[in-house]
Amino acid sequence: MISTAIQQLVNYGLDTGLILPDDEIYIRNQLLMTMQLDDFTAPDSEVCYTDLESILKTLVDDAVARGVCEDNSTARDLFDTKLMGVLTPRPSIVRANFEERYENEGPQAATDWFYKFSQDTDYIRRYRIKRDLKWVTKTPYGDLDITINLSKPEKDPRAIAAAIPDSRLAILPGDHFVARRNWQTFNPLVLDFLLDGAQIP
Repeated sequence: MISTAIQQLVNYGLDTGLILPDDEIYIRNQLLMTMQLDDFTAPDSEVCYTDLESILKTLVDDAVARGVCEDNSTARDLFDTKLMGVLTPRPSIVRANFEERYENEGPQAATDWFYKFSQDTDYIRRYRIKRDLKWVTKTPYGDLDITINLSKPEKDPRAIAAAIPDSRLAILPGDHFVARRNWQTFNPLVLDFLLDGAQIP
């Protein structure tokens, strides 16, 4: 199962031109190292895939199940970025490709190539951008585009707390005005943190 997902990601890299056929075995081994796996079982038949999102989800879910990756949205995003980093050419190669297109085909062609490259490497996450909510409303000054950006989800507060030494996490119901509307709960939590458990005289 997981060997199939690894081969799917390799095939995705070949199909998008991120890697070349000569890179296949090397890239597969790099993915195995990233996943902290020792074995690869070659699939019996041709490996097909539907989309990048499902490949990455399979790989990250496996890494989480084996304790290779923590189970929160930030850790998952960082881990699938690490997987895609295996397929991504070095910056010097990307820059050389961009400059060659810029010189030979013009700035529009170079920019279009780089935009597609950013999508193919999952830097621009197409499958998340599709989920963004968008409206256009008429105003006296022209059309106003309104977007709710769902492609950059909020960081998991547990992951933020884990990354800050000596922090404490308290999740209170409410909105942005919770400190004012629920001060009876909020203030003692802040005071206790600032005083580090010391008694108030």
